[in-house]
Order: sequence, then C-alpha cells, then structure tokens
Amino acid sequence: MERDYNKTVIFDMDGTILDTEKYYQKYWIMAAEELGYKITKEQYLGLRSLGHSFAPARFEELTGDPDAYVKIRTRRKEMMEPFMNSIEMPVKPFVKEALKKLGDEGFTLAIATASSKALTEEYLTRAGLVGYFDELISARMVKEGKPSPDVYLYACEALNVLPENAFAVEDAPNGVLSASRAGCRVIMVPDLTEPDEELMKHIEFRADNILKAAEYILGEY
Repeated sequence: MERDYNKTVIFDMDGTILDTEKYYQKYWIMAAEELGYKITKEQYLGLRSLGHSFAPARFEELTGDPDAYVKIRTRRKEMMEPFMNSIEMPVKPFVKEALKKLGDEGFTLAIATASSKALTEEYLTRAGLVGYFDELISARMVKEGKPSPDVYLYACEALNVLPENAFAVEDAPNGVLSASRAGCRVIMVPDLTEPDEELMKHIEFRADNILKAAEYILGEY
C-alpha cells in the first residue's frame, strides 16, 4: 500500500518496540560497579534515552569523574554485546500486530532512537521488524540527542511531515520530552516507570501496550 506521509508514527526503539531496556539497565549498573562507580537503579532510570551530548555531564555529576561515561559505556558494551548476541531479540507485546494495523492503513512508520543506526538495523532485522519501517533515524545523526527535540525535528523533516501531524510513541521521560518539545503528538507506553504528574503534561495518551497505542492513533483518523 502506498504510504501517506500525513499519517506518520515515529517510534522509539529500546523499551518501546524492543524489550531491551531492562538489559541496558542491568549492564550499565554492572559495568559501573565493576569500575568502582556507584549508580543506583533509580539514577539509571533518569539516564534512559539520554542523548550523547548530555550523557558525559550527567555521568560526571553522578560520579565526580569527567571520564566516567566513556569508561562505563565501553565496559558496558563489552559485557552486554555477547549476551545480546546469544539471545533471541526480545520484542514488546503486540508490536507486530500494531505495526501491521498501521501499515495496512497506509501510515508511514519510522524509528527515532538513541542507538546507532547500525545497531538499530541489526536489532530490528534480528527481531523480524525492520521491514515495517520506512525510515530509521538515530540521534547520532543530529547535534543533540533526547531530551532535545533535534531527533524528532530531523525525523519529521526527513518524512516530510509537520511535527504537529506526527505521532511519537515513547516509553521513557527523555524520549517523551524530546517528542513533546518538537511539537509531536506524544503517546507513552511505559516500560520501567510510569509517568509522573509533570510528565503527563507532555503526553496526549498513555497506553498499556503498543497495540492500544495503535488503536488510539487509528481512532484519530
């Protein structure tokens, strides 16, 4: 079916499409502890989807070491990659059904993620999902990652859609803020945490799962 670029949904990947955020949490904390840093689960939750331009300063704030982000990230990748390569790529509930419903109705579908484009392509291919998406946008392609609006503004420009006509589906606060600041219509499907009262001001709809999010979007057309 021919895509309608005025019917656009942009999804985050980790924690929204793929059930991978729990593994990032585990290995970030493990890597930090191994290197002698202490990052709590609560502190990690605030780091989800945090852009590459903001992460070093945040890790320095947490640890007192200006090099902590690079050190921990390098070790986290060394520890996590063999594990991720050994498992079936975990997909969040009802994702394929939701993507098919939207695709069948002519929606243009895209990814806007903090992960690199190469890793995004790899993970979505392994999950059998890459073919559902028209564009894969990485925050590495813009000046500032989430919670800056850059990645969503870039995605909307690439898709030739006005932000106010695009839905964004996110699982975490930094992603919600990024999409909201870009002017997108934001749906949150919470993964590790529920939205608080302040975050709810940036959310049009909170969905229990991706299928509920898709049904809400379809109901708006």
